[in-house]
Amino acid sequence: MLGSIPSHARAAVVGGGIVGCSVAYHLAKLGWRDVVLLERRELSCGTTWHAAGLGAGPIANWSASVDDPSRGPVTPEYNHGSSAVLKNAIDWVYPEWNRKAAAFVSYGSAMGARSVQQLRETAIELQIAPVRSAVHIPVATLWAHFRGGDVDKGLAELETQAQTMIDDLLWWTTALKTAREQTK
Repeated sequence: MLGSIPSHARAAVVGGGIVGCSVAYHLAKLGWRDVVLLERRELSCGTTWHAAGLGAGPIANWSASVDDPSRGPVTPEYNHGSSAVLKNAIDWVYPEWNRKAAAFVSYGSAMGARSVQQLRETAIELQIAPVRSAVHIPVATLWAHFRGGDVDKGLAELETQAQTMIDDLLWWTTALKTAREQTK
């Protein structure tokens, strides 16, 4: 269903495994109605961990429809870093995201902080301006979801962090848009 990818999204969750689906679900539960969940084939088919070769197809079409990283990628942490499929997706959107701001939401081991650090370095090389603040979802919140616990409590604790990230992202998005317009 490549034609069903929306032209804009507030967040793009790459990987439809149990964690990616959980993150998308809880973003929707928080009122986010424009979340895109990208998966190679079908949800929970086990492909997210080895999908480094996903450049053609969904990601290529996605890059044509995503023109602004301020929607904020959501990243898992695999083997102390970002998922290969997200890195590949970011490579594909270089022309669209060049000289724009980006923020990250992460989850996984060490709350995904190591994956965000790697993605910031990648973003800088692609002339994307990563904001300093990010949202790191604690493992305890993920486990609460898996075990039917109180996920809302864990997410509520992230509200200040999320608002800071959004405020920073909006500031940088406005500043960079002004700069791009002045250099036309």
